[in-house]
Amino acid sequence: MEDPAALLRKTIRRNKKLEVLLKKHKQNNHLQHALILLSEQASTVAELTLLYPAIHDILVQHLPCKSFYVVLQNQFSQELELSYFIDEKDGIAVPLHHAHHFSDGITGHVFRTGKTLYLTQSQMTEQARDGVFRALGSPAEHWVGVPIYRDKTIIGVMVSQSYQKDQHYTEQQIELLEVMSLYLATAIERVKKRELLESEVKIRTRALMQSNDALNKEIEQRKRALERQQILFKISELATQFNDIDDVYQQVHDIIRSITFADNLFIALYDKNTGWLSFPYCVDEVSHYKPRPFAKGYSELVISTEQSQLIDIERAKTLIDSSIVVRTRHYHQQRLATSWMGAPLKTAHGVIGLIACQAYDHKYEFNHDDIELISFVSNQIASVLQTHLANQALKASHLQLEHRVAEKTKALQQSNLHLQMQIDERKKIEQQLYHDAHHDALTSLPNRSLFLTQLEKTLQKFQRHPEHNFAVLFIDLDKFKLINDELGHQAGDQFLIWVAQAFLECIREHDLLARLAGDEFVILLDHLSDRQQAEDVAKRIIKVMQQPFCMKGVCMQSGASIGITYSNKHYQNTDEIIRDADAAMYYAKNAGRGRYEFYHPLLTAATGNHKTAEYHHLSALPSHFRGTDIIDLSLSNNDISMLEAFGEHPVLGSTSFDILKKFAAEKAEHVDIELLLLTQALELARDTKQDVLFACSTILLDQQVFAQLCQRLAQHTHSLCLIFDETEIRYASNQQQDNLCELTHLGYIIGINDFAKDRCDLTLLSQINFTYVLLSSTFSKRVLQQTSYEAQLKGILAVTQLQNMQVIAKGPAILNFRSLLESHGLTRFFGKQHHIEKAAIDVRQTPPIPTEPETLTF
Repeated sequence: MEDPAALLRKTIRRNKKLEVLLKKHKQNNHLQHALILLSEQASTVAELTLLYPAIHDILVQHLPCKSFYVVLQNQFSQELELSYFIDEKDGIAVPLHHAHHFSDGITGHVFRTGKTLYLTQSQMTEQARDGVFRALGSPAEHWVGVPIYRDKTIIGVMVSQSYQKDQHYTEQQIELLEVMSLYLATAIERVKKRELLESEVKIRTRALMQSNDALNKEIEQRKRALERQQILFKISELATQFNDIDDVYQQVHDIIRSITFADNLFIALYDKNTGWLSFPYCVDEVSHYKPRPFAKGYSELVISTEQSQLIDIERAKTLIDSSIVVRTRHYHQQRLATSWMGAPLKTAHGVIGLIACQAYDHKYEFNHDDIELISFVSNQIASVLQTHLANQALKASHLQLEHRVAEKTKALQQSNLHLQMQIDERKKIEQQLYHDAHHDALTSLPNRSLFLTQLEKTLQKFQRHPEHNFAVLFIDLDKFKLINDELGHQAGDQFLIWVAQAFLECIREHDLLARLAGDEFVILLDHLSDRQQAEDVAKRIIKVMQQPFCMKGVCMQSGASIGITYSNKHYQNTDEIIRDADAAMYYAKNAGRGRYEFYHPLLTAATGNHKTAEYHHLSALPSHFRGTDIIDLSLSNNDISMLEAFGEHPVLGSTSFDILKKFAAEKAEHVDIELLLLTQALELARDTKQDVLFACSTILLDQQVFAQLCQRLAQHTHSLCLIFDETEIRYASNQQQDNLCELTHLGYIIGINDFAKDRCDLTLLSQINFTYVLLSSTFSKRVLQQTSYEAQLKGILAVTQLQNMQVIAKGPAILNFRSLLESHGLTRFFGKQHHIEKAAIDVRQTPPIPTEPETLTF
């Protein structure tokens, strides 16, 4: 039998183990509960100002942290800034004071060391005395600071402190703070993204509201136009449906009452022969008007000036004081109108009278809208009243009456016909406006906007139904500039019209032909079963373009270079489709023109030369550099130049590496060529005093390549600016965009190329600190040709000026329009390109880096 004492000791040891396990279980349970609450808050809290109190509430449940604050590093100033603060003793003003900056205190010490730190009051006093950090704020009995990391980078510190000696922090509580800090950065990022999303939603909502207001205004204007049309129809009916003149007056009163206040209205007629005013119709709550000789009243003022009059109390006093209006002695005994308006009844024979409305005791105040409406009615109704008055005067002569009635009936029919023609014309104008917004003015073909919209729909349909294949043909006319120079721009326009009609005859009815700009056309072929159908269309176009174009007795031969891209499951957006079709067209043009080529990454299928494939290995291509001066109209000397690498391709000839790099045999070779060309550019730019721009691919921003890029940049003292294409930046990965921003943080100059080529995305300029912004030649031309793009240019200049960026315009023959672009706020332009003989290199062998290179002038 086991000894009772040993059994007791065994039981005690077992209980202690159970207590330890229970304690760990409680600790894990608290930790899991805190993390769940943090995740819920990050998913539900809409603002960062609400996230920190929620985190604080979670921590209060598990450790003494009534005094709690969070400090984050500002990514721009690199200083520690307070994000959340609550303290039992110190107010919010204490940590915001410059003398109590966090960098000098224990918080800055934790941020610099990147390690969790727990100190008592005595330990803090001792280390502050030793100069480890400064003692700031009220001394706490217990202080613990935990660094906050994001992707192994410290971004801030989370601190909890206690002013009670008995409220210390256990290892489990400190571990809870450390675990919470690991998830805090992710939670902050999620809330920031949610805030950004809500901000974008508000901006879009505001834009929709503005658009809705504009639409409501347009609807209101159309309502007014419709009301006036209805009034015209009613007035037209007066001449034919009412024989009694008194009924006509009543109907006129009803029409005016439908558009304004008309409780008191009279119609006066003026006889020039007798000089008397008569009042055949009068409805008034105060006065009853009787015939009177022509004098100086309100009615006489309307007739003599032949203009509508709006009179209130102040103007009435002014008219009386200036003796333009003279009151009779009996007039002062009457109740005077507080607001009066009158409109003349004008006919071809002059003014025959007026229509007037008035209000008493400020019951209604007439305004300019009222006077405009009554003037409109009076102009239309005058002829109707004249007709009825003439009929009344000519009843004694039957023959003369029939003649006048026939004339007036004809006039009314013409008026009705004219009204109907106006309605039909308005419908045609609306249809024409919609057509003009989506079609080219010269050829009447769909424009870029309509084509891209239809291409987007076709791509979405293909993504849902892969069996519905499509193709895009990018067409560039050969020798179009020669036709313009030889025959004139008018002949060039006629040639484009002829080409558009010829292309339409080469495609099916449901295919879409559009004109992008200048001599560039695109065709969207839908419902294709194989590539041969696209080839057939290309062959028909090439054949029809072989026909000479004749004008003014001169015939010239043109042609068409066509690039074709076929539907592919890898296409995600329309920009990729247009880009590939354009690349294939460029290849066709440089391969001899008057031909078509399908897009292929290697572009070797159609050459038939077995040696061509090896030339797509860029390491086998000899290359050289060309420099382009960038002219600044505000400076006497050019302080910027553009450096571009060219390769000698066996088919394309001397071609920019920006194009050749698309056809690299493999990614590794692409990277090697990029780094080699960059090294050569750094050598060329090392001793120049100018800022040298050099185009690079975003492949250098890949994580596995970025370190090599930074290493090469760090080895040279240079003024080289790395230029990245806007399209590549737009579709770059998050890692690539982060590395792009990291270049600016490291002090290197970057720029964006071909900006606003297809769209004007100002968010790129606000998110990344570019030094140079190179506008695409397409956008520069559109600014000069279409006033609608001026607003986009103003937006670009406003953002770049705010961000201290320099804008450069480029494009063929852009200097011819320099004065126009300068009037829009642009002063920097691409100048003449020149070959750099001493910069020639051969990428087939990596040349040694010279110790003292010659200084080259760009």
